[in-house]
Amino acid sequence: MARRIFLIPVIVLALCGATGKGGKDPKNPTCPSKLNWSPYPAMRFTVTDVGGEHVLLAEGVVDNGLLPRLSQILKKDKGITEIWLRSPGGVAVVGNEAGRMIRKYSPDILTRIPKDWACASACNFMFMGGKYRVVEPGGHFVVHMFTHIADREAIKEDMRTDADDAVNMIGEIEQDSAMLASEDNDFLIRMGISRKLLTDVMYRQRSVAGAGKDQSTRRCMTNVENVKYNVTNAQ
Repeated sequence: MARRIFLIPVIVLALCGATGKGGKDPKNPTCPSKLNWSPYPAMRFTVTDVGGEHVLLAEGVVDNGLLPRLSQILKKDKGITEIWLRSPGGVAVVGNEAGRMIRKYSPDILTRIPKDWACASACNFMFMGGKYRVVEPGGHFVVHMFTHIADREAIKEDMRTDADDAVNMIGEIEQDSAMLASEDNDFLIRMGISRKLLTDVMYRQRSVAGAGKDQSTRRCMTNVENVKYNVTNAQ
């Protein structure tokens, strides 16, 4: 049975960060032009009480040092009932492990993307670690395909200067990508989320703009899509 959740008044959210507004993004038309994800270079965790809930605010980049900090908080404070997420993403494997950690240490917790907040990329997997999940109207669950080749110019230079190194690098990228895709599938199964989220949506949205007409690098999912793939399961 879905847990019934009441939306926190917007006046409270105004205390936690600016909102993302300004029309549509011409390159990413499913998203607003400005997404409200935290600029912190490493995710910050803040525990606070909001509207009767004991809330953990998780804001900033999903960094390599995140897991020990998150583990310490979840083990220490068993009274946390919700985790609110605001992040542009970060290290994919860390986001995956953070989601598993959330489900392990806080098996009944709710994760929330509040109104006007955005949770993208690696943050998606932290969010999906919650047993109960809410994307508020005006909140943004932002997806794309993971990538190991964001710096294409560096790769082109490697290919020009050393063909053998380039071939080896491509082989490593393919292997790493296959492993991460397998981990993503396993994660969704364990979290009770449709694996079609990967094949229908995430893996169809490139994370690096190509040379063609389509320059999109992210997709903001609709409320209907979030329900369809069981990204959200509480109301």
